[in-house]
Amino acid sequence: MSLLDWSLLVFLSVLWGGSFFFSKVALAELPPFTVVLGRVAIAAMALYAYLRVTGRAIPVSGEVWRAFFAMGLINNLIPFSLIFWGQTAIASGLASILNATTPIFSILVAHLLTADEKMTPQKIAGVLLGILGVVVLMSGSAFAGNGPPLWALLACLGAALSYGFAGTFGRRFRRMGIAPAVGAFGQTTTSALMMLPLVAFVDTPWNLAAPHAVTIGALLALALISTALAYIIYFHLLSVGGATNSSLVTLLIPVSAILLGSLILGERLSANHVLGMALIGLGLLSIDGRIFSMFRRAPAT
Repeated sequence: MSLLDWSLLVFLSVLWGGSFFFSKVALAELPPFTVVLGRVAIAAMALYAYLRVTGRAIPVSGEVWRAFFAMGLINNLIPFSLIFWGQTAIASGLASILNATTPIFSILVAHLLTADEKMTPQKIAGVLLGILGVVVLMSGSAFAGNGPPLWALLACLGAALSYGFAGTFGRRFRRMGIAPAVGAFGQTTTSALMMLPLVAFVDTPWNLAAPHAVTIGALLALALISTALAYIIYFHLLSVGGATNSSLVTLLIPVSAILLGSLILGERLSANHVLGMALIGLGLLSIDGRIFSMFRRAPAT
């Protein structure tokens, strides 16, 4: 990827790091499925307006919309629901650390389902380090019963697995000639359509109390900034950098998520969470190959 693409990757990490903060605020008054629906529905409307203003055509092909529905399921509905469900019981910073395992799952999925993103020694080392980081992160308090519940941790890991499949599946959008903004609109629209009956059946939102202005503001920021704008950038990076490089954004997401959670929400991480994050981060750097490249380029003395 170019320097501009790497800069966009960092910017995207800030947008998605903020999503953990915004969703945590919204979840104080709204149930998880309702927050998911609000996120994707508002984002879809914003992206539709963007497409109309820029004069981009909306696809009518059945094949394209089937791809949108599949991407909406594995890149929105499933992971958003699992993360928001998990965040009802764990801190936003911890959820973002678990989300940082996405490249590990992306490596495994891409190895099995693609011909050009196979396992390499550094990727294997990165996966093993990442798995060790997850074990450390979930050790001790989670199993002793006096820390974050295990189901919440597993929910966030399940979301990362779903993102791993989405990263590989989303590569076909470039082959189909789908522009990043169009792909973002398609998947958020289909996600909203799939979420409607689920929210109506589970959350019965008409029985919920009217949310306060802070909750509405957090939901709008989650939809417009951390979803609509973020997905335009993400699909561009996916088209130029591949599933593995694009998923490296999750290495940076915990930084902004933890800062927002600690400074504004008063969240704190335990020692095993910090150590687990360090191991996951080292694993992701190993996957990227930069550590090994630095050693190979070092001059002999």
